[in-house]
Amino acid sequence: MSPKPRKSSKVTRPTLDEMGLSLGKKARLHRMMYEHGLKNGTLMILPIDQGLEHGPIDFFPNPASANPDFQWKLAVEGNYNGIALHYGLARKYMDAYAGQVPLVLKLNGKTNIPSDADALSTQTGTVEDAVALGADAVGYTLYVGSPRQDEDFIQFQQIREECDRFGMPLIVWAYPRGHEIEGKGGRDSLYAVDYAARVTMELGADIVKLNMPKRSDKDGEQPGKYAKMDYSYEEGARRVVASAGRTLVLFSGGSKLGDEDVVEKARVAMEAGAVGLIFGRNMWERPWKKALAMTDRMQSDVLSNFPG
Repeated sequence: MSPKPRKSSKVTRPTLDEMGLSLGKKARLHRMMYEHGLKNGTLMILPIDQGLEHGPIDFFPNPASANPDFQWKLAVEGNYNGIALHYGLARKYMDAYAGQVPLVLKLNGKTNIPSDADALSTQTGTVEDAVALGADAVGYTLYVGSPRQDEDFIQFQQIREECDRFGMPLIVWAYPRGHEIEGKGGRDSLYAVDYAARVTMELGADIVKLNMPKRSDKDGEQPGKYAKMDYSYEEGARRVVASAGRTLVLFSGGSKLGDEDVVEKARVAMEAGAVGLIFGRNMWERPWKKALAMTDRMQSDVLSNFPG
């Protein structure tokens, strides 16, 4: 067994008091962070929006996970801070689990059938839907850099206003997309992820979900000083957290990794100053016992070392 990750002096995430939150937002986030999960100010959220975004293919590695009860049960028994999904999966499967784990209702989405060159995630729900379902937060996917970002920004602004009116925390899935992004280092380049972090902070997100920036042979195509930056995996993560300012950061797990790799990814995320993790496929693509064991390991070996 690998040793427990060391505590880091670089955790500088903002407190709830520093985020300019309304009373409703502050109360809901406090409930998620300090009354669920480890109750230590960290977040571990289980997303299951992949069925809409990717189709049934993501459930092939673990066929049992195609039934949303698998994820609901994992979120409850694994003591997650929240489960993120679309309206239908809440309306049709939530009854047995309501109140046991916070709901993050996704308010927009798309399939991956059309090209991402002109990506736009269309609104599929409202903040009023979230209130009616008892949600503690909503999620919105923003495609930074897409040629359709003008439409995206308008749609986002309307949802942000609703969140402010209802006191609902807004979590943004900030994903660089579009042919311009692909020509400037790619969607997971430091330039793209760093820009996405800054954009979401400036547009008013309370929490931003980001992919970890990756080094690649396309780094030289990044604009300006990014093309010549020499940085480690850890330094890249710290840079994007800094760019998010007083917006809390959740790092995404992405596609399934081996046990040690996913634990290391979580450690890097938390040492960079993230408030937590939003790992889906790396959890529920594992069979039940292994999914619970990985959940426990994330909490005991990683998140417990970074109280807020």
